[in-house]
Amino acid sequence: MKLKRISVTVAVVAALLGTAACGGSGGGDPLATKSSSSGGGGDSSAITVGSADFPESALLAEIYAGALEAKGVKVNKKLNIGAREAYIPALQDGSIDLIPEYTGVLRDYFKKDMPGKDSEAVYTELKGVLPGTLTVLDKSAAEDKDALVMKKSKADELGVKSIEDLKGKSQDLVVGGPPEWKTRITGLVGFKQIYGLEFKQFRPLDAGGPLTLQALKNGQIDAGDIFTTDPNIQTADLVALEDPKNMFAAQNVVPLITKSKSNDTIAGALNAVSAKLDTETLTKLLKQVVVDKKDADVVAKDFLSQAGLS
Repeated sequence: MKLKRISVTVAVVAALLGTAACGGSGGGDPLATKSSSSGGGGDSSAITVGSADFPESALLAEIYAGALEAKGVKVNKKLNIGAREAYIPALQDGSIDLIPEYTGVLRDYFKKDMPGKDSEAVYTELKGVLPGTLTVLDKSAAEDKDALVMKKSKADELGVKSIEDLKGKSQDLVVGGPPEWKTRITGLVGFKQIYGLEFKQFRPLDAGGPLTLQALKNGQIDAGDIFTTDPNIQTADLVALEDPKNMFAAQNVVPLITKSKSNDTIAGALNAVSAKLDTETLTKLLKQVVVDKKDADVVAKDFLSQAGLS
């Protein structure tokens, strides 16, 4: 996956998280229903759209919700749920019905060590490992990978351009990322198994979010998990290290939905969104949320209108 940010105080971090996850549950239960104007809670015909707890996921969830509403589908929203380890069970127990996902990491969640790295191979493998109750619709061309990101000045100081260049240097570095990185192949496990790297310390922060960005900019960590679509990579003078061994496989944005809740109308609306999303478009949309601080639902509505999907 890709992503990026700006320098913020603790107060601004909190505000940004609230804005980026527009419609989230705030300090309460992250699975508390946030109903849209076109749908109320408790309606079995409604689709409950969830999101992970980072700005891009919330933005994509708002886009999915708006596209469904435009087709007359009743929609509830439960945004900012948390990591995959929280929202996959929510899909399986019916707390939510739909969530934006990324092909590579979702495949790895259900079955590790699969060989596919390119977009089509990963998508095919993903469809083969999903539980029978879940399905993915069309993947988009938009791709957002995790990346190991450093300050450009630090990378230049160490003379590194790729993750592999950290061999013999990582033991002196502090790395930050989501807590799940401790056990994921796309995290500390992969750094050790694939690149032979062990770090001086791991700091659990967030998934490509403002906490990781702030820690990176403040020097609290030397390298961190930032998504490749994050506009802060350019604006904050950061550099995403190359991944020559493809630790981070293809990560196309894809709707993950409970199979029993999908029908021709819903699939058609979501597939139309996927057809309009590419990496450049997603990066520009995310910049409006993260850098320009626009509400995710407003950015989603504007995109759907301009794409002819509202």
